[in-house]
Amino acid sequence: MLRRRGLQAIKALLELALAPTVWHSVNDLARAQELPAPMLEQLMLRLRRAELVEARRGRHGGYRLVRPPAAIPLAEILQAVEAAPTTTTALEPEAEADDPREEAAADRVTAALERRLQRALVRELAHISLEDLLYDLHSARALLSEDGGLLLG
Repeated sequence: MLRRRGLQAIKALLELALAPTVWHSVNDLARAQELPAPMLEQLMLRLRRAELVEARRGRHGGYRLVRPPAAIPLAEILQAVEAAPTTTTALEPEAEADDPREEAAADRVTAALERRLQRALVRELAHISLEDLLYDLHSARALLSEDGGLLLG
Protein backbone atom coordinates (compact mmCIF):
# COMPACT_ATOMS: atom_id res chain seq x y z
CA MET A 1 0.00 0.00 0.00
CA LEU A 2 2.17 2.86 1.22
CA ARG A 3 5.91 2.72 0.85
CA ARG A 4 8.26 3.01 3.80
CA ARG A 5 9.48 6.43 2.68
CA GLY A 6 5.93 7.80 2.62
CA LEU A 7 5.14 6.43 6.06
CA GLN A 8 8.35 7.93 7.47
CA ALA A 9 7.50 11.31 5.97
CA ILE A 10 4.02 11.20 7.49
CA LYS A 11 5.48 10.32 10.90
CA ALA A 12 7.98 13.17 10.66
CA LEU A 13 5.25 15.67 9.80
CA LEU A 14 3.11 14.35 12.65
CA GLU A 15 6.02 15.05 14.97
CA LEU A 16 6.19 18.62 13.61
CA ALA A 17 2.42 18.99 13.96
CA LEU A 18 2.57 18.12 17.66
CA ALA A 19 4.47 21.37 18.29
CA PRO A 20 3.88 23.49 15.18
CA THR A 21 5.64 26.66 16.36
CA VAL A 22 8.83 24.89 17.45
CA TRP A 23 11.81 24.38 15.13
CA HIS A 24 12.66 20.65 15.14
CA SER A 25 16.18 19.51 14.31
CA VAL A 26 16.69 16.52 12.07
CA ASN A 27 18.54 14.79 14.90
CA ASP A 28 15.59 15.24 17.27
CA LEU A 29 13.15 14.00 14.63
CA ALA A 30 15.40 11.05 13.78
CA ARG A 31 15.70 10.12 17.46
CA ALA A 32 11.93 10.33 17.94
CA GLN A 33 11.36 8.05 14.95
CA GLU A 34 14.40 5.82 15.48
CA LEU A 35 15.68 6.54 11.97
CA PRO A 36 19.13 7.43 10.67
CA ALA A 37 19.44 11.23 10.49
CA PRO A 38 20.85 11.26 6.91
CA MET A 39 17.82 9.29 5.65
CA LEU A 40 15.42 11.65 7.40
CA GLU A 41 17.34 14.67 6.11
CA GLN A 42 16.71 13.50 2.54
CA LEU A 43 12.98 13.21 3.24
CA MET A 44 12.89 16.65 4.85
CA LEU A 45 14.61 18.17 1.81
CA ARG A 46 11.93 16.69 -0.44
CA LEU A 47 9.21 17.99 1.86
CA ARG A 48 10.82 21.44 1.81
CA ARG A 49 10.96 21.46 -2.00
CA ALA A 50 7.24 20.59 -1.97
CA GLU A 51 6.70 23.59 0.34
CA LEU A 52 5.26 21.47 3.15
CA VAL A 53 7.96 22.45 5.64
CA GLU A 54 10.30 25.38 6.04
CA ALA A 55 13.89 25.19 7.19
CA ARG A 56 16.02 27.48 9.29
CA ARG A 57 19.76 27.14 9.74
CA GLY A 58 21.69 27.63 12.92
CA ARG A 59 21.82 26.48 16.47
CA HIS A 60 18.08 26.99 17.01
CA GLY A 61 17.13 25.99 13.50
CA GLY A 62 15.44 22.98 12.08
CA TYR A 63 12.14 22.35 10.37
CA ARG A 64 8.52 23.24 10.96
CA LEU A 65 5.27 23.04 9.03
CA VAL A 66 4.49 25.79 6.53
CA ARG A 67 0.71 25.34 6.77
CA PRO A 68 -1.67 24.15 9.48
CA PRO A 69 -2.06 20.35 9.63
CA ALA A 70 -5.67 20.64 8.38
CA ALA A 71 -4.37 22.13 5.13
CA ILE A 72 -1.94 19.29 4.38
CA PRO A 73 -3.54 16.26 2.69
CA LEU A 74 -1.71 12.94 2.87
CA ALA A 75 -1.71 12.72 -0.92
CA GLU A 76 0.47 15.84 -1.06
CA ILE A 77 2.94 14.41 1.47
CA LEU A 78 3.24 11.16 -0.43
CA GLN A 79 3.56 12.93 -3.75
CA ALA A 80 6.49 14.90 -2.34
CA VAL A 81 8.49 11.86 -1.27
CA GLU A 82 7.47 9.05 -3.60
CA ALA A 83 6.21 8.68 -7.12
CA ALA A 84 2.70 7.63 -6.12
CA PRO A 85 1.02 5.46 -3.52
CA THR A 86 0.56 2.02 -4.97
CA THR A 87 -1.84 -0.81 -4.58
CA THR A 88 -0.35 -4.25 -4.19
CA THR A 89 -1.48 -7.03 -6.41
CA ALA A 90 -3.33 -9.34 -4.06
CA LEU A 91 -5.41 -11.03 -6.72
CA GLU A 92 -3.36 -13.59 -8.60
CA PRO A 93 -4.92 -16.00 -11.11
CA GLU A 94 -5.05 -19.45 -9.52
CA ALA A 95 -4.48 -21.38 -12.73
CA GLU A 96 -3.59 -20.53 -16.28
CA ALA A 97 -6.44 -20.45 -18.74
CA ASP A 98 -6.53 -23.00 -21.55
CA ASP A 99 -7.35 -20.35 -24.14
CA PRO A 100 -4.73 -17.56 -24.53
CA ARG A 101 -7.51 -15.10 -25.45
CA GLU A 102 -9.27 -15.85 -22.18
CA GLU A 103 -6.02 -15.28 -20.28
CA ALA A 104 -5.45 -11.97 -22.09
CA ALA A 105 -9.00 -10.88 -21.19
CA ALA A 106 -8.42 -11.82 -17.55
CA ASP A 107 -5.15 -9.86 -17.56
CA ARG A 108 -6.94 -6.81 -18.90
CA VAL A 109 -9.66 -7.08 -16.26
CA THR A 110 -7.13 -7.36 -13.41
CA ALA A 111 -5.09 -4.47 -14.85
CA ALA A 112 -8.25 -2.36 -14.98
CA LEU A 113 -8.99 -3.35 -11.38
CA GLU A 114 -5.49 -2.23 -10.35
CA ARG A 115 -6.04 1.16 -12.00
CA ARG A 116 -9.43 1.59 -10.28
CA LEU A 117 -7.93 0.72 -6.90
CA GLN A 118 -5.06 3.15 -7.52
CA ARG A 119 -7.45 6.00 -8.35
CA ALA A 120 -9.59 5.21 -5.27
CA LEU A 121 -6.51 5.23 -3.04
CA VAL A 122 -5.34 8.59 -4.41
CA ARG A 123 -8.84 10.08 -3.96
CA GLU A 124 -9.03 8.85 -0.36
CA LEU A 125 -5.56 10.17 0.49
CA ALA A 126 -6.56 13.57 -0.86
CA HIS A 127 -9.38 13.69 1.73
CA ILE A 128 -7.32 12.68 4.76
CA SER A 129 -5.34 15.53 6.29
CA LEU A 130 -2.39 15.56 8.62
CA GLU A 131 -4.80 16.97 11.23
CA ASP A 132 -6.96 13.84 10.91
CA LEU A 133 -3.94 11.72 11.77
CA LEU A 134 -2.99 14.09 14.57
CA TYR A 135 -6.44 13.58 16.07
CA ASP A 136 -6.01 9.80 15.74
CA LEU A 137 -2.59 10.05 17.40
CA HIS A 138 -4.01 11.99 20.36
CA SER A 139 -6.84 9.45 20.65
CA ALA A 140 -4.45 6.50 20.55
CA ARG A 141 -2.22 8.08 23.20
CA ALA A 142 -5.24 8.74 25.39
CA LEU A 143 -6.37 5.14 25.14
CA LEU A 144 -2.91 3.95 26.16
CA SER A 145 -2.58 6.39 29.05
CA GLU A 146 -2.75 5.37 32.68
CA ASP A 147 -5.96 7.31 33.32
CA GLY A 148 -7.94 5.06 30.98
CA GLY A 149 -8.27 7.25 27.93
CA LEU A 150 -9.68 10.47 29.30
CA LEU A 151 -8.54 13.57 27.48
CA LEU A 152 -8.55 16.30 30.10
CA GLY A 153 -7.01 19.64 29.23
